Amino acid sequence: MNIHPGKVKIFKIKNRKGYAALCRDHLTEGRTSVQAYQRMIKALKRNGMILTPLETHKIKKLVTEA
Repeated sequence: MNIHPGKVKIFKIKNRKGYAALCRDHLTEGRTSVQAYQRMIKALKRNGMILTPLETHKIKKLVTEA
């Protein structure tokens, strides 16, 4: 099952260093938004879902205010 990158929400974690990525009831954390997105790719892959890898500047556009 392919998942569109727009379905991933990446946000800065308040009161902590780093970012979190949320998609289809999966939550990953990373020091950067790129690392959080890459960890989301792996988490979804474990459940048989495919998330398209993106370039760094496109991942940074996915970051939202939480």
